[in-house]
Amino acid sequence: MDMKKRVSQELRNRNPAEVVELVVDNCQSADGEVEGLTDEYTELEILSMVNIGLSSLSKLPSLPKLRKLEVSDNIISGGLDTLAEKCPNLTYLNLSGNKIKEMSSVEVLQNLKNLKSLDLYSCEVSSLDDYRENVFELLPHLTYLDGYDEEDNEVPDSEGDNDDEAGPHDDDDDDDDEEDEVDDEDSEGEEEEVGLSYLMKDGIQDEEDDGDYVEEDDEEEEDEEDGDPDVRGEKRKREAEDEADDDDDE
Repeated sequence: MDMKKRVSQELRNRNPAEVVELVVDNCQSADGEVEGLTDEYTELEILSMVNIGLSSLSKLPSLPKLRKLEVSDNIISGGLDTLAEKCPNLTYLNLSGNKIKEMSSVEVLQNLKNLKSLDLYSCEVSSLDDYRENVFELLPHLTYLDGYDEEDNEVPDSEGDNDDEAGPHDDDDDDDDEEDEVDDEDSEGEEEEVGLSYLMKDGIQDEEDDGDYVEEDDEEEEDEEDGDPDVRGEKRKREAEDEADDDDDE
C-alpha cells in the first residue's frame, strides 16, 4: 500500500486536526518523499514512518506540536535541517538504520532546542571515532544518545512516552480500598455487638422462664393438696379437735 492511501486509512473518518498520533509503518512512499500529510495535522504529537522507503524529509508539513518522530529503517542521508523549521518542539528523534554518514548531518540538529533523545544506531556515523563524545559536544542540550546518557546510564523507564501518556498515579483507588476495609471492620463490630445483645437477651429470658416454672410448680403443688381427699380429711379432723379444746376451756 502506498503512503497516501495508508494515511487516509489511518485517518478513519476523523478530521486531521483531531489526530494526535499517526503510525504508517511499512507502507511505501512515492519517490522517497513524505506524502498524504498536510498542515491540517495541527495537533499531531507522535508520527511513525518506519521502513517506508523515505530518502528525504523535505516534504514534511509543518507540525508545530510534534514531539516524537520515528523514521528508522529508511534511506535518509541528510536534509535534517528542515526539522527545526517544521517540528520546532521535537524532543525525540529516531534515525536508526538510515544512511547518515557524516557528523555534519547531525550538527544541523543544534537548532532543535528541545531535543532530548536521539537515536542513530546502525547509521554509518555511529562507527566514527569518538562518535558519542562528538555528538554530545555538538548537541549540548541532548540527554540521551542511542538510549544512553553521556555517563552511559540507560534511559530510565520513567522517561518513556507511555509514562507521560499515562499521567500521574491516581491514589483514589487506594483510598477507596482503605475505606472499604474500614467499613468491613465496622460491619463486623456491629455484627458482634448484635450477637452479644441477642445472647444476653436470651439469657435473661431463660431466667424469667425458669421463675415462671417455679411459680407454676408451687401452684401445682397447692392445687394437688387441695384436690387430695386424704389431705382434706386430715385438715378437717385437726380443725374439729381444735374446736373441742376451745369448748373444754370455756
